[in-house]
Amino acid sequence: MVLRAVVSPVITAVLVLGGLALSPLSFALETVKIDGSSTVFPITEAVAEDFQASKRGKVRVTVGISGTGGGFKKFCRGETDISNASRPILAREMEECKKAGIQYIELPVAYDALTIVINPKNDWLKSITVADLRKLWEPAAQGRVTKWKQVNGQWPDQGVKLFGPGADSGTFDYFTEAINGRAKSSRGDYTAAEDDNILVQGVARDVNGLGYFGYAYYFENKDKLKALPIINPKTNQPVLPSMESVMDGSYQPLARPIFIYVNANSLERPEVKEFVEYYMKNSEGLIREVKYVPLPPKAYAYNVEVLSKKILGTKFGGENKVGLTIEELMKLEAKL
Repeated sequence: MVLRAVVSPVITAVLVLGGLALSPLSFALETVKIDGSSTVFPITEAVAEDFQASKRGKVRVTVGISGTGGGFKKFCRGETDISNASRPILAREMEECKKAGIQYIELPVAYDALTIVINPKNDWLKSITVADLRKLWEPAAQGRVTKWKQVNGQWPDQGVKLFGPGADSGTFDYFTEAINGRAKSSRGDYTAAEDDNILVQGVARDVNGLGYFGYAYYFENKDKLKALPIINPKTNQPVLPSMESVMDGSYQPLARPIFIYVNANSLERPEVKEFVEYYMKNSEGLIREVKYVPLPPKAYAYNVEVLSKKILGTKFGGENKVGLTIEELMKLEAKL
């Protein structure tokens, strides 16, 4: 997609008077259009800002937030060049892309610690198990589990207020599969939003609030929120989300890879190819800045090779893989 640059009346007048009569299209900007996951947004936005600066205004990169599912809908209609995704592309989305003739390249870019957050004034909740999270969020809890005490008898007899991503969110898909055993299986009586900042505000205002979203949004608002340690199902030890706990594999089952998907046809345009290559070669420091976990350097080198060879498709077979560690992801990548 090409956006028209705005040409001032003064410039237009000078061009016409000078006999050039150039159209505003002479000043068109090449545009890379991106949409999708709010979790991946901070990384892609940071890369986009640096890339645009390096191009000195000659290329424009737009980054929207419509959730992973919403992003794939646009991507599979050919409306975007790149789709941010906080989970792998699913079978139904693969089919939609196939119907529309959209081929794509899948590139893992980082790891995220999906973070459970509570209000800082909550002084009774020190950690939480996967089983307790299921009691709060499973479909059967709708309209029935409304107080903390109903989840755990040691907790107060106060109403619980839940905040979480909407149904188009890849974070919603991952969380529901990891906690409830099936993607999109969730109670519906909670405050839902695709914009994580709305969820941040909700939990920050309610002492009985509990929510979940990507680690970057927690870290950016850690003065307003408290991260809740998860009891690791294998070790039975509480583990806080952090770069270290993601890298050593102890933050489970809520550590997950995040991705960008590139339209193969868009990659034929120089501005898209340059942007994606820039992303792979320059994002590691930016990923750390926005508080996600970068992949090993060999992963980004491999991504560049995938781009150059134009290796199409997904390594996940149209489904999520809950609890995949960085080491396991790298083994999966090496199989391609």
